[in-house]
Amino acid sequence: MHGGHPILLDISAGQYSLFGLLTMLGIGGGLGAILYVASRFFKVDIDPRIEKILEALPNVNCGACGFGGCAAYAESVVLKGVGCALCAPGGTKIAATIADIMGSKAERVDPLVAVVHCGGGNETAKKAADYYGIQSCQSVCVPGANSPKACTYGCLGFGDCEKACKFDALVMGKDGLPQIIESNCIACGACVRACPRKLIELHTRKSLVHVLCKNCDKGKDTKAVCEVGCIACKKCEKICPVDAIHVINNLAVIEYTKCISCGKCVKECPQNIIVNWRKIRKDVEKLKQPEPAQETQPAIKEGE
Repeated sequence: MHGGHPILLDISAGQYSLFGLLTMLGIGGGLGAILYVASRFFKVDIDPRIEKILEALPNVNCGACGFGGCAAYAESVVLKGVGCALCAPGGTKIAATIADIMGSKAERVDPLVAVVHCGGGNETAKKAADYYGIQSCQSVCVPGANSPKACTYGCLGFGDCEKACKFDALVMGKDGLPQIIESNCIACGACVRACPRKLIELHTRKSLVHVLCKNCDKGKDTKAVCEVGCIACKKCEKICPVDAIHVINNLAVIEYTKCISCGKCVKECPQNIIVNWRKIRKDVEKLKQPEPAQETQPAIKEGE
C-alpha cells in the first residue's frame, strides 16, 4: 500500500492537465477558424479610387470641402457621389485629377480668396468703451459683454481670425483690421468660421469690387458710429451699368454674378467704402516683405 495511492493520484492529475490543455487548444483553434471565416466572409474591400484621390489631394485637412479632412472627402467622393470640385486649395487642377479618377467630366473651379467686409478701423470706427476683458472676438460677442466699438456690426479687432489661420494668410493691421495676404490664402474658410460677426467671406479672385461694410442701420445711425460706413445713399446703385449693386436693408450689396468690376461704384461712393480689391491686394502683399536691414555705422577705431 506504501506509495500506491499517491502514484495513482499523480497519474490522474497528469491526465486531467493534458485533457485541459487539449481542450483549450481545441477551443482556441475553433475560435480562430471562426474568426478567419468571418473575416473572409465580412471583408470590406477598400475602393482603390479612394487611395488615388487621397494621394492627389493636398492633405492639409483644412475642412474647406465641408468634411473632416481629406480622407473623409475622398471617401465621400467615391462612396456618396460628392462633387469632385470641393477642394478649394486644390483648385481646377485637383478637381480635374479627381474627375479623371472617377471617370467623370472635370468641373471648372474659380480660385477663391478671403475678403474682410469691414473698413472701420481704429481711426474711423467710434469707440464705445474701454475694454479690459478677454482679448477675443468670441468673448465680446457673448450676451451681456461690453463691446469696445460702437458699431455692432463691425470688426472687433482681437484677431480670432488671425489665430485660426494656419497658413499665415491673415495679419492684423495697424488699424486694428485683419488684412488678407492673398498669395498665402488657400480659401480654407477657417477665418470665416472664426469671425463671430460673419465679416469674412470667400469670393472668387476675379471679383475685384467689394463693399467693406455690413452695417444695416439707417444712414445717420451708421454715420454716428463709423466715419466710413455705408449710408445707403444709392449712388452706387444708380451708376452701375450692369445692375449689379443694390441697397438692401440700408446696405449696398454686390451681385457678383453680374459685376464686371468696372469700378464706377468705387469712384461714386462718398464714404469710400466700396473698394477695388486689386489695389488693396498690392498694399497688403507688402506686409510679407521683410523689413530692410538697417545699416549700422562701422566702429571707429582708436586713433582714426
